[in-house]
Amino acid sequence: MRRKIPSTAALISFEAAARHESFTKAAQELSLTQGAVCRQIASLEEFLSVELFRRSRRGVKLTEAGLSYSRRVATQLDAVERDTLSVMGQQGANVIELAVVPTFGTQWLLPRLKDFQQQHPEVTVNLTNRTRPFLFADTPFDAAIYFGDADWSGTQSHRLMGEHPVPVCSPAILGSRQQLSAETIAELPLLQQTTRPYAWRQWFNSLQMNVPRDMTGPRYELFSMLAQAAIHDMGIALIPAFLIQRELAEKRLVIANPQALTSIKAYYLMIPERKVESASLRAFRDWLVSQANSYNLGK
Repeated sequence: MRRKIPSTAALISFEAAARHESFTKAAQELSLTQGAVCRQIASLEEFLSVELFRRSRRGVKLTEAGLSYSRRVATQLDAVERDTLSVMGQQGANVIELAVVPTFGTQWLLPRLKDFQQQHPEVTVNLTNRTRPFLFADTPFDAAIYFGDADWSGTQSHRLMGEHPVPVCSPAILGSRQQLSAETIAELPLLQQTTRPYAWRQWFNSLQMNVPRDMTGPRYELFSMLAQAAIHDMGIALIPAFLIQRELAEKRLVIANPQALTSIKAYYLMIPERKVESASLRAFRDWLVSQANSYNLGK
């Protein structure tokens, strides 16, 4: 069955004309005549049976339908361009498309990734942020690093490390004290992590404390956001120390209490079963597990 899709040339002309709200400027951008752009857009309107522009002596203006359609078309053309450039850049290369939880990727993985590149210069590793599980079949990803319980259907899991977050705050909040008691922490603004909604409750419970407001406070999706909020005196946060090593070393953050939160969840490398025989993925898996083991032994 033939797809109900207009010509690419018509869509490109329409997107440029919509962006400029000018057939003349679109023609200049695309190195076409104004008449050619007009014909492309007229053919698109005929295909859609929808008026996309209102013409007048002053020029052209998008209709409501044209404005809505132009936004969608621009998004799809951008996606096609990205995919095209990606394929062009992958010629002759072994590429791993890796989904990774953001702060782990930037703070722990990236500083070590040069070592993998030196060992395997023939393999390129691309990183994309993902905070939650997804269906591999619906994405271009070859593997993922995520925090959870490894219950991910159709995948092979490799445990990397636990998290063990500790309460941290700015030096201004700690003041002259060596540390803050759990009771003092309970009175401070508690910065919440969106994907760990029960973290503070679990931390207080580990000390046999029941704090009614343990789930209140501003919520942030990323540990990097929590760290910045804590640095700017907005409250106290539960963050794994290995994700804020620079902030701790530079004294922009301090450990407010050494009591760490333990959890059965951990960071895992997840590889879909259909990809486990990939030589480049096996090399990356072995390297990553070795790096994690070295880190765990050195703690």
